[in-house]
Amino acid sequence: MDNQNTRNMVLAGVLTMVILLGWDMSMRYFYPNAGKPQPVATASSAAPANAPATREGGLTNPADIAAEARDLKTALAAPGRVKIDAPGLSGSINLTGALLDDLSTTRHTAALDPALGLQRIYSPVGTPAQQYAQFGWTMGDGAVPIALPTAQTVWTAPTGATLTPQSPVSLSWDNGAGQTFTLTYAIDADYMLTVNQAVSNTGPAPVAVKPVAQLNRTDKTAALDSFNVHAGPFGAFDGVVSFGNNYSDVAEAVTVANPANPTWIGFTDIYWMSTLIPEKAGASSDFRSLGKGIFIANLFYPQAAIAPGQQTSRVTKLFAGAKETSVLDAYEATGISNFGLAIDWGWFRWFEKPIFGLLKWLFNAVGNFGVAIMLLTLIVRTVMFPIAQKQFASMAAMKAIQPKMKAIQDRFKDDKQKQQQEVMALYKAEGVNPLAGCLPIFLQIPVFFALYKVLILAVEMRHQPFALWIKDLSAPDPAHILNLFGVLPFDVPSFLAIGVLALLLGVTMYLQFKLNPAQMDPVQQQIFAIMPWMMMFIMAPFAAGLLLYWITSNVLTIAQQAYLYSKHPQLKVQADKDVVDHKRAKARGK
Repeated sequence: MDNQNTRNMVLAGVLTMVILLGWDMSMRYFYPNAGKPQPVATASSAAPANAPATREGGLTNPADIAAEARDLKTALAAPGRVKIDAPGLSGSINLTGALLDDLSTTRHTAALDPALGLQRIYSPVGTPAQQYAQFGWTMGDGAVPIALPTAQTVWTAPTGATLTPQSPVSLSWDNGAGQTFTLTYAIDADYMLTVNQAVSNTGPAPVAVKPVAQLNRTDKTAALDSFNVHAGPFGAFDGVVSFGNNYSDVAEAVTVANPANPTWIGFTDIYWMSTLIPEKAGASSDFRSLGKGIFIANLFYPQAAIAPGQQTSRVTKLFAGAKETSVLDAYEATGISNFGLAIDWGWFRWFEKPIFGLLKWLFNAVGNFGVAIMLLTLIVRTVMFPIAQKQFASMAAMKAIQPKMKAIQDRFKDDKQKQQQEVMALYKAEGVNPLAGCLPIFLQIPVFFALYKVLILAVEMRHQPFALWIKDLSAPDPAHILNLFGVLPFDVPSFLAIGVLALLLGVTMYLQFKLNPAQMDPVQQQIFAIMPWMMMFIMAPFAAGLLLYWITSNVLTIAQQAYLYSKHPQLKVQADKDVVDHKRAKARGK
């Protein structure tokens, strides 16, 4: 091998190591605990302040885990709570402060093991996973001071009341000066609550108040905010969904005011969110940092004057639950603008959402998301089969003009520019497109990226099993070869965590390359030889569902290549003969 080829091989080796080490570092940053079982204390995700957040979140500090379990049990055992029992949510309302601080999704578990309990959305104030919603009032400008309910106010509820979709619950408090405050909660079958804040005035003079709605949470429960998936403060303002602020932005500014008339505002994690939705225009909003990792999202309503004998009310909707695509789209259809865009699909949602829709349809048909991914791959390959046939026709045409190309190379071997011009003219005259072979791969990239985003974003994919040891298609393959699939008691570094699926990916890619015509350039041959194993290392930390897609695609490609070679046997035979002739000619030249 000449010096240039040697340098190329050394450079390829260096770049390979950079990719592997760089990928390992990026995976540690963007997915620091991906695929590892997380201890959970039946609380929303929480991480210690000095540790990086995980992609989904999860309590990782033993002290926080113990405190959450202890504090949660104590808080929920205390009297003075109104039970919530709905198909989508369960929990309770704390009559002290009328805090909605105990909510769990009934459709999603906190971890892969259902014994660890339901996924908690809200947790009482003071717990490590603190997150809750509160509705109240502040004094109107220039109004006569009156007693308003506070966080210590004990509200009154009907005896035995339970909040269900069929039975709203009203909490009331009389300030003893002629004003009665009422909070009426209603809940639907999914994740939406409707809260009516009402004030009646039986006093001798008019009063003025400003209704307020607030979300309060700790950033300990925040999922990782990465370059491709937002987690943190967000909302819809002036018809546009904003993912611009993160917790550090709010902490630095203390208060971040938003454009007037918000459509909705709140906090989002990867799979869960909590948002306030004003019923009418006229509200203002902001995000605030209270210090010590506590953040709030506020809705401020215009001042309401209440004459003697009159009452006023304001309605706010509260979404607290899982970001299920069909549920969000259904709410958007009822008039909540851009609610479906609360899932951070990015610029390519026009393609990602249809792919997800097709995947869900296949899942409903077969009952297994892994099988649905395989069927999706089959559909993609079937659609692109005519393109693959054109690819082979192009390869045949390229082989047909090889003698003419060789003549051009010999004639202009000392003038590379002229050689290139003549080759391009030959392509044009013969109607050959040298890039046609890349078209099937190019067309698969959007599908691959769309599935990648679906596996990251879609809560419907979370904890979905395939078969055997694959219990969660949205997580990396847990069966690592180097620790004998968990038999040996050590954690494998992420860039060496080669699972069975990653190995199958490398093997199928190797077989696919072996079916291709051999390359004349020995450097290209070596690159193609190392590529499958390099991709095995790179793809190992990705979601198992993504690897399943690629493996299935490779198997179908191998079958497709075998079929097309059976129809055009002369193509590979001639290609391999050309390689042999080239090597012999090069040997004679030496």
